[in-house]
Amino acid sequence: MSGGDDFDVVVIGGGIHGAGVLQAVAAAGHRGLLLEERALAAGTSSRSSKLVHGGLRYLETFQLGLVRESLAERATLLRVAPDLVRLVPFHVPIYRATSRRPWQLRAGLSLYALLGNLAPEARFEKLPRGAWGDLDGLATEGLEAIFRYQDGQTDDTALVRAVIASAASLGSSALAPARFAGATRAGEGFEVRYVVDAAVRTCRAGVLVNAGGPWIEEVRRRIEPEPPGIQVDLVGGSHVEIEGALARGIYYTEAPSDRRAVFVMPWKGRTLVGTTETPYTGDPAAVKPLPSEIEYLRDTFARYFPGREAKVVASWAGLRVLPRSAASPFVRRRDTTLVADDERRPRVVAIYGGKLTGYRATAEKVMRLLARTLPARNVVGDTAELPLRA
Repeated sequence: MSGGDDFDVVVIGGGIHGAGVLQAVAAAGHRGLLLEERALAAGTSSRSSKLVHGGLRYLETFQLGLVRESLAERATLLRVAPDLVRLVPFHVPIYRATSRRPWQLRAGLSLYALLGNLAPEARFEKLPRGAWGDLDGLATEGLEAIFRYQDGQTDDTALVRAVIASAASLGSSALAPARFAGATRAGEGFEVRYVVDAAVRTCRAGVLVNAGGPWIEEVRRRIEPEPPGIQVDLVGGSHVEIEGALARGIYYTEAPSDRRAVFVMPWKGRTLVGTTETPYTGDPAAVKPLPSEIEYLRDTFARYFPGREAKVVASWAGLRVLPRSAASPFVRRRDTTLVADDERRPRVVAIYGGKLTGYRATAEKVMRLLARTLPARNVVGDTAELPLRA
């Protein structure tokens, strides 16, 4: 076992939330270390729907605060990461058989624009019938209206790496692969044990941030004394890649079988279709699309683009962490839950759930909690202004 350095903060988990916290730690002038057992963005943060969006569908469950925050964070990322996050046209077709009527969608998009402070990128339009035939072969039988608005698309893996690089430029470090073996409370901090190349190393940390994503409970159990947690469900989200690319943007469709929202979007020369929401109880590292999920997504694509071959050439799945509930995953809240071991002077903070779009806001909330514990340092940057480069 080799000895190591002292850090103000050790972050466990190299997805987007761990990366965001590491950057915020470094920007606040603290010394941080991130430990990731696999590779950076190896879990859900490389298996998302690749969207930096405000969450239009969350308006239906009255999550107005989440939508407002997401739209603000989208604006920030468009400004600081123009090479990584870009606005893309989103098309929402309304058919006779779909559950929402044109007036409902117009009302929702109007509220969406209002929550986005009526910025130019928040505007929407109803496409004239003459433009319907120029939308990648979108089915027109039974079509009543098409609305178009803008939202963001990103390469989620590249975004994680850019945030880590920003943190590194400010003096923090990330190790991957580096398995978090455990942490034991020692005085005003923790002795942290981790494994690199089969060798056990140690360091000291003033505080710990558990950003383990689907592994969050496993990480929690390796900390002594064991900090509090919440009961969670893991929900699998599968995607398929279909041969052939779309040219006109992203389509916000409704699955024929259960009316769930499914995105159909261009992605690296192919068409990405997702996602599903299926309860999962196995090893997070082993999650993969079920045959029924692949068929569900393929059928949805074929319903909206009947003239295109629905040849699935790849598929993959990620996991969401949601507070335990008997409700359907589709209607559950998507707010991030922060759980601290001590609200007055936290030494451990765990990040449950969260969306790709809101990672920076989540990191700032973590830092506000930890400000009660961390030593005073000179601020060296603002995560809302630090540029992120591909």
